[in-house]
Amino acid sequence: MLDMSVAQPVGVDRELVDFALVGKWMDEQGLPAGEFEDVTSLGGGTQNVMLRFGRGGRDYVLRRGPKHLRAKSNEVIRREARLLGAINGTDVRAPRVIAACPDDSVIGAVFYLMEPIDGFNPANELPELHAGDPAVRKEMGLSAVEAIARLGALDYQALGLADYGKPDGFLERQVPRWLGELESYSANEGYPGPEIPGVERTGEWLDRNRPAQWTPGILHGDCHLANMMFAFDGPQVAAMVDWEMSTIGDPLLDLGWQIATRPEPGTTGAALVGKLGAAGGLPTPDEMVAHYGQFSDRDLSAVPWYTVLACFKLGIVLEGTHARAFAGKAPKQVGDFLHAITLELFERAHRLME
Repeated sequence: MLDMSVAQPVGVDRELVDFALVGKWMDEQGLPAGEFEDVTSLGGGTQNVMLRFGRGGRDYVLRRGPKHLRAKSNEVIRREARLLGAINGTDVRAPRVIAACPDDSVIGAVFYLMEPIDGFNPANELPELHAGDPAVRKEMGLSAVEAIARLGALDYQALGLADYGKPDGFLERQVPRWLGELESYSANEGYPGPEIPGVERTGEWLDRNRPAQWTPGILHGDCHLANMMFAFDGPQVAAMVDWEMSTIGDPLLDLGWQIATRPEPGTTGAALVGKLGAAGGLPTPDEMVAHYGQFSDRDLSAVPWYTVLACFKLGIVLEGTHARAFAGKAPKQVGDFLHAITLELFERAHRLME
C-alpha cells in the first residue's frame, strides 16, 4: 500500500514528479528512506527535467523527459540510463547512475537517479580561477579532448553495449541521413527552404573523401563545451552531460565536433559556449588533435574530414529550429541566431574542404 505521508515538495508539479511514488520506488530499490529535502530544479541546455534533492542522508539528481513528452523522450532517457550505467566504474568522466526506472508507468515517464556533479557549466559561469588565467582555460579545452578520447577508447562490447547502436555503415549513412532531415524541414509552414550556401557540395565532398577504415566505439554525439561540467578548483572536466545523441559509431566524430564547435571570440557561434566562448584562450585545433593522440591509438590523419562532417551535421540540426520559427513553433530571435551559426559552420567546413 502506498504511503501517502511523503510530502510533495513545494513548487514541484506533481505531473512532473510525484514524490510519493518516487519514494515508494526508492524504498523498493533499497535506497535510504526519509523525507525529501532541499528539492531544487537544475537548468541546462536541455528540455529534460532535472531535480536535485536529499533523502536519508544522501543527495540525488532525478532526470526525466520534459513535461510534455515527445515521441522518443522515454526511449532517450532509457538509453541514457543504460549507457551511463554501463560506463560506471570506468575512467570516463560522466554522471554516476544510482538507480534507473525504465518503466514509464511508475511516475508517467522513464527516469533515473544519479549522483550530483560537483562542477560548473562554463557557458553560464567562470569562477575567478578560470576567468583570470588563459592557461587554465587552455587546459580546460585539453581536458575536454581527453574526456572524449577516453570515452572512444572503451570496449563497448565488453560493457554490454553491442546493440546500443548500428556501427555497420555508420559513416555511409551520415550524408543521406542529414540531407533527408534538412528536406523534412519544408513541412514547416512559411519556411522558404534552407538558404545555406554549399550544402550539396559539402555532402558530395564528404562522400568522396570518406575514410575507408575506422574502428567503432562509443560516441557522445554532442560534446561541445557547454555540455561539459568543470571542476571548481582546476581545469579538469568533472563530467560530460546531455547524452541524448550517444550511440555506437565513429568516436572521431566527437573530436571533429569539438573542433567544429571550438568557440572563436567575435563569432556568433562563440555565444553557444557563453562565458568561456567570450573569454577565449582555448587550445588550437592542432593542439586538440595532438592531445587526443595521447589517449588514443586511432589514425588521426582524417580529422579535417570529421570536422567537416560535424559542421554539416550540427548546421543542419540547428537549421531545424530556424525552420520551426517560421511556423511559430520557436522564437524568431532564437531561429535567426541559430541560422547564423549554421552559416558559420558551413563557412568553416568550406575552408577545410579547400
